[in-house]
Amino acid sequence: MNTPLTRPVLESRAIRVAESALDREAAIHRCADVLEEIGAVDPSYREAMLDREWAMSTHLGEGIAIPHGLDVSRRLVRRDALAVLRFPGGVEWDGGRVYVCIAIAARGNGHVALLSALASILLDPDRARALREATDPAAIVSMLNSIEDGS
Repeated sequence: MNTPLTRPVLESRAIRVAESALDREAAIHRCADVLEEIGAVDPSYREAMLDREWAMSTHLGEGIAIPHGLDVSRRLVRRDALAVLRFPGGVEWDGGRVYVCIAIAARGNGHVALLSALASILLDPDRARALREATDPAAIVSMLNSIEDGS
């Protein structure tokens, strides 16, 4: 029996499918912009996301990065949320190339289960490619919500 995930909320308005950024720092700024726009984080969460990136890269492989803040920055999170930003041209990221950023704002440990489940998508080349190439926000929501039930 699968344990239900306590996962951050993903809304269509937090999905951007045609972003561009000169580098990973600019991409993280865009992620923070979206999290702020949807009211999920305090503006200073952006610095926590950058601090986290410089402490350890959030690039997971398969063209996916998961920018998020440090544990001490949880107080800057107003509500759990995800933002998904697709960079069709890719962004150089710590020796790799990233096409999709899944930005995470989490007050508790719910993101740990999400990251574990997200690994199942990344371990399947077809599903990872589908996530990288998705241009329909509803399809992205469906794909990421499917990790909750293991489909």
